[in-house]
Amino acid sequence: MLKLFLAEFRRSWTQFIRYPFEAIGGIFITTSIFYGLFLSAKYVTGTAFQLGDRFDAIVIGYVLWTLILFIMTEVATGLQYEAQTGTLEQIFLSPYGAVLVFFVRAIASLTRQLLIIGVILAIIMGLTGSRLTFPPILILPLITVLMSAYGLAFMMGSLALLLKRVQQVLGILQFGLLFILATPAESWTGWGQVARWTIPMTGSAGLLRDVMAREAGLNWLELGLAVLNGAVYLAVGLLLFRFCERQAKKQGKLSGY
Repeated sequence: MLKLFLAEFRRSWTQFIRYPFEAIGGIFITTSIFYGLFLSAKYVTGTAFQLGDRFDAIVIGYVLWTLILFIMTEVATGLQYEAQTGTLEQIFLSPYGAVLVFFVRAIASLTRQLLIIGVILAIIMGLTGSRLTFPPILILPLITVLMSAYGLAFMMGSLALLLKRVQQVLGILQFGLLFILATPAESWTGWGQVARWTIPMTGSAGLLRDVMAREAGLNWLELGLAVLNGAVYLAVGLLLFRFCERQAKKQGKLSGY
């Protein structure tokens, strides 16, 4: 397992340093989009524009959205790339198994992407004046976000196994993810609270806003619900991937594109 992780991390880092302009371009575009929205909002509100914990919450939602988009596309586009280059079948013949290979690959790529996200967040905070706190306890709700995100990523990977091309689905899904991560679901009442803990990542994103933007303590009951939410989506994603793997093998779709 460790040997597989180190191999995938080396692969991910080699691709990163071999194509540095792509990473730099991604950082520039991501920060430029948010800063453009920030300047537009500042122009509309004029002198009444005030920074506060609500704006900090928006920053958290946007950065989370950027991270989740990377995770969502990592598995699906990785499968498409392997199919195009003709190496997909080799991964499924690996002694580790395709699920473990793609999961470890996603974790290895995440370590690199977290560094990029950190740079993006630092630039946004410097440009907008946002003041976020980073207590060590934030790692707990962040893990629950990642669990749900990888569950959704493997669901999309399942579609990629059978359909080969899922770019349009990913494009539609990214707008739904923006709504999920940017909406302050923690303020919902009644049935909205049920939806908050049913929809993936919604409750976890709210916990991150509480800890980082509002400097509130961590609600352990809500953290438990977030863990349950993440575990369910991760389990469903992995099980669906295994099912689609068997279907792809039966239909002979692994060796062709």
